[in-house]
Amino acid sequence: MWFFVRDPVRDFPFELSPEPAEGSPPGPWALHRGRKKATGSPVSIFVYDVRPGAEEQTQVAKAAFKRLKTLRHPNILAFIDGLETDKCLHVVTEAVTPLGVYLKARAEAGGPKELELSWGLHQIVKALSFLVNDCSLIHNNVCMAAVFVDRAGEWKLGGLDYMYSAQGNGGAPPCKGVPELDQYDPPELADGSGRAAREKWSADMWRLGCLIWEVFNGPLPRAAALRNPGKIPKSLVPHYCELVGANPKMRPNPARFLQSCRAPGAFMNNRFVDTNLFLEEIQIKEPAEKQKFFQELSKSLDSFPEDFCRHKVLPQLLTAFEFGNAGAVVLTPLFKVGKFLSAEEYQQKIIPVVVKMFSSTDRAMRIRLLQQMEQFIQFLDEPTVNTQIFPHVVHGFLDTNPAIREQTVKSMLLLAPKLNEANLNVELMKHFARLQAKDEQGPIRCNTTVCLGKIGSYLSASTRHRVLISAFSRATKDPFAPSRVAGVLGFAATHNLYSMNDCAHKILPVLCSLTVDPEKSVRDQAFKAIRSFLSKLESVSEDPTQLAEVEKDVHAASSPGMGGAAASWAGWAVTGVSSLTSKLIRAHPAAAPGEPSVSPRPPPEGLPAPAPTPAPPTPITSAHWEAPEGKDTAEDSGTADRWDDEDWGSLEQEAESVLAQQDNWSAGGQASRAGQTSNPDHKSPESDWSSWEAEGSWEQGWQEPSAQEPPPEGTQLTSEYNWGGPEPGDKGDPFADLVARREPGTQPRPDSWGDDNWDGLETESRQVKAELARKKREERRREMEAKRAEKKAAKGPMKLGTRKLD
Repeated sequence: MWFFVRDPVRDFPFELSPEPAEGSPPGPWALHRGRKKATGSPVSIFVYDVRPGAEEQTQVAKAAFKRLKTLRHPNILAFIDGLETDKCLHVVTEAVTPLGVYLKARAEAGGPKELELSWGLHQIVKALSFLVNDCSLIHNNVCMAAVFVDRAGEWKLGGLDYMYSAQGNGGAPPCKGVPELDQYDPPELADGSGRAAREKWSADMWRLGCLIWEVFNGPLPRAAALRNPGKIPKSLVPHYCELVGANPKMRPNPARFLQSCRAPGAFMNNRFVDTNLFLEEIQIKEPAEKQKFFQELSKSLDSFPEDFCRHKVLPQLLTAFEFGNAGAVVLTPLFKVGKFLSAEEYQQKIIPVVVKMFSSTDRAMRIRLLQQMEQFIQFLDEPTVNTQIFPHVVHGFLDTNPAIREQTVKSMLLLAPKLNEANLNVELMKHFARLQAKDEQGPIRCNTTVCLGKIGSYLSASTRHRVLISAFSRATKDPFAPSRVAGVLGFAATHNLYSMNDCAHKILPVLCSLTVDPEKSVRDQAFKAIRSFLSKLESVSEDPTQLAEVEKDVHAASSPGMGGAAASWAGWAVTGVSSLTSKLIRAHPAAAPGEPSVSPRPPPEGLPAPAPTPAPPTPITSAHWEAPEGKDTAEDSGTADRWDDEDWGSLEQEAESVLAQQDNWSAGGQASRAGQTSNPDHKSPESDWSSWEAEGSWEQGWQEPSAQEPPPEGTQLTSEYNWGGPEPGDKGDPFADLVARREPGTQPRPDSWGDDNWDGLETESRQVKAELARKKREERRREMEAKRAEKKAAKGPMKLGTRKLD
């Protein structure tokens, strides 16, 4: 009968490399790299081969096997599994690297920092304190060969082969039998007196001094070299001298040594050691302490070792979020640590947490996620964005907190390239239409316009045709001046998406109406855009064969290349207007962004309030648009289509200038833009998009300023009042009469009008309107007198009659 016997080595659930790893410790053990067969996770395997005639060494190896299996401490090498046969011993531990190999690799990379060395030595001393004070064990083998480093940079004490009991019931210390290890013995053992030291920790603390010397100066050549501290830091030298003192009774206990090194100004008193000690006890810390710790952690991560951040800080951050209710405070350090991860690790560890965070109702967490989206957006795939993230992000458009609405708009610059057809062209456009039409914060309306201009190339051709012209036209009627500038820049930035008919019939009329805008910056940008579109039309007129080339993008599908460029020049919409919004919200909580802080001048009797001219901020123009002195205008128009980041970027400074001068704005100047009406005979481009629902539709246009941003009491707003009267061209237009009555040659050039011209025009306009009102009252009086005369004539002469008496 055959008996089948298993081979324990073949059935061992770990496999090891055939060759020993670099830096195998001296002694009976050989260190091999290995992995677990089931999961592939890396491990370290210490192998001892039983040899005939080495029974004493075999007993030492088996004792070390038993010690490592029974001792459990965070600073002692972690035992995972083991195998004991007649031929070999296998000890499986966590994946580690010998300290000598680790320090050599760190030296080649620039050298280890004192921070990580201080924490490593702290861990070894803590392990010795555990052995001596808690277990009454003498390690008897403390040296660089007995210290290992795991993947997080944590130092682990191994080499338990020659350990013995400090209570004296374990017999004599085992013989090392390795000459390389004898140089670490203290001088009191050199005379063969054995346990000459009167303190149980004296020998191990001497060997700890040898380890400190080797960490900073390299391998110890002989014991006499300990007299020269070499590169040991000055803050550690006094404590080192206590360790290598000749008197064994003066060597400190490991616990007292730690306490001395943690004193203020000592070697182990630093932020890195404090962080590690807090992480070790984080489970018993109060919630307030955890919040404060995570808030301050991100400031220190840049100075911490990369491996420590990846393998020790990151798991604690994930655990704190998952089980500790840490909330938004973990986001900043979490994304900072995420920079050290590979793309695969990021997908496995960070992305599931990010997806879960987006479903949170915590406003602080939502706004921090939106602010830091740039750090993780490249790791999100399109299905995850469209199904798990975008449905939660769009709730921010409806949030009552303006800061969340603003950050949600800005985040669309990064999400747009990953959105599908329905989310981008339908859902997002509905929210943008509602924000631009109804949001009470001017900077948010402005940001919406800017964002739409930058993601315009991602939209489908049909959506672009319905949306862009209507949206930018609406922006030009916004009472917030930077929004009007954004509308002009939006036209210019997307100029290649419009047909020639749209440029001539829809865009240029809108831009031309801005040439008389109260704000000089708006007028300047309008003139630039007009010259750009006119040069485009003129080039096609001179060479009609260019029409197909010019309009190649009009009916084309969305182009990721162009959209990527738009997202890359995020400009001030991502960085600049947040400060503007916060100032508007915090500094003027009771007033809308467009409301003036001064009372308007009282209007003349019988007339609506005129619009005082605000002091326009200094326009900031792009260098591409400003022709040098003495150049012909034709040359300037040749560069008129060079719209780039500088034009969008100038809007940030423009917005800040407007905010700085907000106290000088008047209600009439704001209301005049909101109350402008176009020619009734001309169909507004905003009416082209009629498919959206009533609420949030681009068709709605701007509401009356009274419903959007109420002006101060006493200011009259009517749809007819715009710069002192009806639109030019209407019957009785005072602006047309004013221009007609000017002397030939006295009318200033539109592109050179200054504040004085506008002020004079306003004054003259009021005078003309007052004159019209006086004439109208005179005509009315004459009409009343004529009616009374006709009525009197119809009755005839008065007849005399008798009165009947009672």
